[in-house]
Amino acid sequence: MRLKRDHHCGQLTEDLRDRIVCINGWVNARRDLGGISFVDVRDRYGIIQVRFGAELPESLLKEVKHLNNEDVVAVRGRIAVRPSDSVNPKIPTGTIELLAEDFALLNKAKPTPFEINKRQTGSEDLRLKYRYLDLRTAELQRNMQIRHHTAQVVRRFLSDKDFMEIETPVLMKSTPEGARDYLVPSRINPGKFYALPQSPQQYKQLLMVAGYDRYFQIVKCFRDEDLRADRQPEFTQIDCEMSFVDEEDVRSIMEVMIAEVFRKVIGVTIPLPLPVLSFHEAMERYGSDKPDLRFDMEICKLDELAAQTDFSVFKTALEQGGVVRALTIPDAADFSRKTMDELTEQVKKYGAKGLAYVKVDKNGLQSGIAKFIPAALVPGLLQHCKAKAGDLICFAADEWETALTSLGALRLMMAKHFGLINKDEYKAVWVTDFPLFEKDPESGRLMARHHPFTSPKTEDLDKLESDPMAVKARAYDMALNGYEIGGGSIRIHNRDLQSRMFKALGIGPEEAQEKFGFLMNAFEYGAPPHGGIAFGFDRLIMVLCGEDSIREVIAFPKTTTAQSPMDGAPSEVDPKQLDELHIRLK
Repeated sequence: MRLKRDHHCGQLTEDLRDRIVCINGWVNARRDLGGISFVDVRDRYGIIQVRFGAELPESLLKEVKHLNNEDVVAVRGRIAVRPSDSVNPKIPTGTIELLAEDFALLNKAKPTPFEINKRQTGSEDLRLKYRYLDLRTAELQRNMQIRHHTAQVVRRFLSDKDFMEIETPVLMKSTPEGARDYLVPSRINPGKFYALPQSPQQYKQLLMVAGYDRYFQIVKCFRDEDLRADRQPEFTQIDCEMSFVDEEDVRSIMEVMIAEVFRKVIGVTIPLPLPVLSFHEAMERYGSDKPDLRFDMEICKLDELAAQTDFSVFKTALEQGGVVRALTIPDAADFSRKTMDELTEQVKKYGAKGLAYVKVDKNGLQSGIAKFIPAALVPGLLQHCKAKAGDLICFAADEWETALTSLGALRLMMAKHFGLINKDEYKAVWVTDFPLFEKDPESGRLMARHHPFTSPKTEDLDKLESDPMAVKARAYDMALNGYEIGGGSIRIHNRDLQSRMFKALGIGPEEAQEKFGFLMNAFEYGAPPHGGIAFGFDRLIMVLCGEDSIREVIAFPKTTTAQSPMDGAPSEVDPKQLDELHIRLK
């Protein structure tokens, strides 16, 4: 290569005045002024203005005049300070320019399907199809830089804390942990399949048995499940495990790591120690096990007061073992009937049967249900709900979790509607004491709320068979700004307890041995007490970058239908490949 770069575009400063340097990059823009051409050349480090004038041979000047955006060029020239009236304060190199003395066109570019300088000129589908061009944009280059920097901070922090980075297999035994596995057929073992790991959970527990008392890995995981803005079929997590620890040991190290990430990557201080909320308290106050603490608007408990009203919906819910909860929305009494109908439809998506409400004015309560609330109860209701004239009080009367989840969703909708969320604020919280089990809504079977290797709380062990829904888990999640960014637990390290857990989940001894025997056998050879956590790396980066979708922080993401418009994956394969794998399609 004749003109090989010796400096990056963003590396050039006034300190290099009169120095001869060579840059390589892409044409970002071109302007012609008489016999002089100005070309902005870009690489991932920055942009520099290049002036092509009399210093360049006429043959090369003609070539410059035919440059288009995204052509790949090499330029050698002298650094000069710009006149004061032509300084560009918008870029770090805006006080200098490169006076070209030699030039080479390294590759010609076709017109791009959207403008690299104006990313919004391309729809998301178009940008995903041409992702290699989208990755040239300033927005995605910033996001990829933050992703890289975060990974380096995490690795340095954990290494300094004596964690060892160990790779675990990508082809493993299929042992579904809730979501569907991605299966990989084995050619040399006909009829048998590997699975891509949903997490390294069992391997990292085996590493604890092996004596590697502090393990971590920034690892790819795979889950064949329905997708959304913050979920992908393949994703990355910061995976950690520690031996001889309790919940507080894990939390105390990991919150320091996250605080260091925010401080070093985006210059934000997260106060430590983080607050801790039980699952029950988080649900009762915020209607979410990943509460957004950047604004108030807490849910209030109304069972006793609701029982004294004449409203049949309240009474029926309470008689059936449900609850009545309320959410006061400040300054929303002017919402129209149409708006309230729309909000009712929104909360129904979370299982609520409906949304009762009253509007507060100076004369009391206004709405269809106001007549069912005796006047004597109104002062107490307003005080309990912290409501004033001009506010709207919304009620949910339902099963405990449904009532709270629906009001929690309404809380977030209203915070966004009224602009109550400060996007420059970061509030993290630990949520603990989760139920160990939940019920499958269709079959009614018990399911592990986190995963089947989570240890029950010691004081609840005697309820594992007699009252499993009352058993709490030794689990902990870190929530940040309404996102769950990490989740972990103290693990079961005893074969007998693990067998009891499997039995409670309806997994018999034979099935447990067939699926998890290797792990249970290992527990019989001196397994230490251990626990760990996994942080969703993509989701963490999304928060750090201030994005709303993890597709914006992954180099080559999939769509919500798990497809890649750029390369056409997934695709059909040659029938010969299927024959080799002993597979016939239905």
